[in-house]
Amino acid sequence: MRPGPLIRRLFGPYERKVAEAYRRVFIDLDDFGDLLQFWLPYPVNILEVGCGEGAMTERLAGMYPAASVTGIDITPNVGRLYPGDAARVTFLQQSAEDIARHQPGAFDLVVLCDVLHHVPPSERHALLRAIDRAMAPGGSLAVKDWIVSSSPIHWLCWSADRLLTGDDVHFFTPSSLNELLIGEFGPGAIREEAVVRPWRNNLAFLVRREAAIR
Repeated sequence: MRPGPLIRRLFGPYERKVAEAYRRVFIDLDDFGDLLQFWLPYPVNILEVGCGEGAMTERLAGMYPAASVTGIDITPNVGRLYPGDAARVTFLQQSAEDIARHQPGAFDLVVLCDVLHHVPPSERHALLRAIDRAMAPGGSLAVKDWIVSSSPIHWLCWSADRLLTGDDVHFFTPSSLNELLIGEFGPGAIREEAVVRPWRNNLAFLVRREAAIR
């Protein structure tokens, strides 16, 4: 059983504020949102894979008021802390494979924020292949993940992830994340790369492949 949801619910009505404060120790989601808007000003149909309880989904809905936003996660708490207009966002307890099967080629922007290091290495290519099938021709994938380092903040992040999620997390080096994305989407698919505040461990990529749906 994952202890994170139980611990967080102990905070009652303050849970969302506490979760936001905890998250800001490691990543500024608003900074990631600003980066997405700079890279992709006008997406129409957005999919967030591994959206959890809706923190980044909230930003996506606010940043792109004209877009349709779908957040998916395999956990039953999907979108639980989303405070916005429920009519603006669709939350589904589904996998990326489910979405690829039922909505192939539907999304011009897919967002994958701090998800990959929770995915077992043997399953990462399958996840990216499903995302690729869900992307519209010429669509984009924005990936943000935590990069391994020898700094104290990395070991704090690793410990917190293990404690709260119970997952056997596997972090990337910059080159291994780059190689994973190129291996799935092909040479030249990575169009942009940037660091997200407040730590250089937060590395983001914009991936685009001009190809027909497979």
